[in-house]
Amino acid sequence: MHFTEAKGILHRNNGFCGMNIYRGCTHGCIYCDSRSLCYQFTNEFEDVEVKRNAPELLDRELRSKRKRCMIGTGAMSDPYMHCEKDLELTRKCIETADRHGFGFAVQTKSDLILRDIDLLDEVNRNTKAVVQMTLTTYDHGLCRLIEPNVCDTQRRIGVLERFAERGIPLVVWLTPILPFINDTEENVRAILRECVRLKVKGIICFGMGVTLRAGDREYFYAALDRHFPGLKNRYIRTYGDAYNVPSPHNNRLMRIFEDTCRSNGILYKSDECFAFLNEFPERHEQLSFF
Repeated sequence: MHFTEAKGILHRNNGFCGMNIYRGCTHGCIYCDSRSLCYQFTNEFEDVEVKRNAPELLDRELRSKRKRCMIGTGAMSDPYMHCEKDLELTRKCIETADRHGFGFAVQTKSDLILRDIDLLDEVNRNTKAVVQMTLTTYDHGLCRLIEPNVCDTQRRIGVLERFAERGIPLVVWLTPILPFINDTEENVRAILRECVRLKVKGIICFGMGVTLRAGDREYFYAALDRHFPGLKNRYIRTYGDAYNVPSPHNNRLMRIFEDTCRSNGILYKSDECFAFLNEFPERHEQLSFF
């Protein structure tokens, strides 16, 4: 872990303001696209870059905004990785957004988010909070292999239950589904059953597969050699150096996914899910104006 003084914190995309409080991650997920060389990390990925002035930058940037919106974090680096327990930068950023009347959407795999449940509950009462959780495999043992340094799926589901009890909207990221590893009907149906039970607002899925590129691919293949001997060669034979690596069961699994979502009123088209994440409550904006 090393510290840096950032010059800016927010980037705007279609009305949504995103930020990365950290760069790099210690969760160790074998498929992480953020490891890719295109992101130009100058340190080891696990040597997390900490933007220690993130709360101050956020405060300054929100003060200058005339129109309130949703603030999001977690797209590139998990905001609740291990160092957040002591640093509390994510918590301070949520407090800052709430103080200025902005909404907050957070994406994570970690149960550390429960530390901030009361704060996110307050944000949701004042404007809007959304908790997003990545679920990839329902099998405990497999989860320990592909996402080794973070809580398993059953624990994440328990976390989602706690937020659902507070009436905080939930979005699940059903991605990636790794070919020949977790791309089974049993796995996908098990995760979808939990999503239905939890009454999640939306499920984001870009297809049943994974993306691989330089930097990410090498790390992934090394993990396959450790945990799934011979599988790397099967990937190479099947996909070569392709960026998009779809499951051979993609069509069947996507039909199950879409049918389940449609029959249970769950958003499943990516543009609709992102529109929900971006949407700032109109009522609050009108009250703020008056």
